[in-house]
Amino acid sequence: MDFGDILTTALNQALGPNAIVYALAAIGLNIHFGYTGLLNFGQAGFMAVGAYGLAVTVVIVGLPFWAGVAMSFLAAFALALVLGFPTLRLRADYLAIATIAAAEILRLVFGSVEMKDTFGGSNGLTGYSSAYKDLNPYSEGLDLGAISFSRDDLWNVTVGWALVALSCLVVWALMRSPWGRVLRAIREDEDAVRSLGKNVFAYKMQALILGGMFGGMAGLYFALKQASVVPSQYNTQLTFFAYTALLVGGAARVLGPVLGAVIYWFLLSALGAFFAQATSGEDPLLPTWAMDDTQASLVRFLVTGLALMLLMIYRPQGIFGDRRELAIDGR
Repeated sequence: MDFGDILTTALNQALGPNAIVYALAAIGLNIHFGYTGLLNFGQAGFMAVGAYGLAVTVVIVGLPFWAGVAMSFLAAFALALVLGFPTLRLRADYLAIATIAAAEILRLVFGSVEMKDTFGGSNGLTGYSSAYKDLNPYSEGLDLGAISFSRDDLWNVTVGWALVALSCLVVWALMRSPWGRVLRAIREDEDAVRSLGKNVFAYKMQALILGGMFGGMAGLYFALKQASVVPSQYNTQLTFFAYTALLVGGAARVLGPVLGAVIYWFLLSALGAFFAQATSGEDPLLPTWAMDDTQASLVRFLVTGLALMLLMIYRPQGIFGDRRELAIDGR
């Protein structure tokens, strides 16, 4: 058992592009769920429109790269408006139903045969990331022993963590403003906020738009680091993994989603590498009747899920959260 290799794999994943994608998505969910109490189960839909906003604009329409970046945010903005107007005046669970259904509808539309000329069908779209790669200032990758990235990954990590830092700064500033305090009050008791003359619907819509645009940014970054947009990648599992990162780190904390994403990917990668080594070789640590190498990649999710259950039982506010931030008005 090579624990050094396990640690190296876990660190590279915890600080790499995959963790950044979920950190950005969880920052958006933190605005929705953590600060405002909105149950958005369709963050994958916001990520999908962000990714396809870039790809379709550049590949199909033929506009410049930066026009595609702008379209990613506009698409997420439009989706938030479409979902928010019919649902935000109703109970919280209606928004949850609408968002998870919308995300699945978008995934099926993007992958449909009828829309293949526009969205590329199940194979998706490529050929939009050359301008992004041309901006790469690095001549070679980074190798620090325990942490190493290729030239492309180093550029992705630099851009990604810069976006995460900027996003956290924006959330920190907004949530300490009067606007952010109104969002927290809405989460606790929206009737009391309404009785003070505040337009609760308008504040909810603003929060949904802002968090959705962070989701669109996550999808945009996902598309850039993958250099391809494939509809099957934007499934419901993506949203639930982002929620896992949020809950592990702690909701309604500026750095909660970021630290949660890092911890989640560290544990998931470490467990995956451990079970892969434990079931391989001539004399595996685990006998084949208990687990084979095919099952090893799945068992890590079982162990991670069990750890998450224990966390929710004994520390429901997350590792860095505050129990007082858990109250949600679900009416």
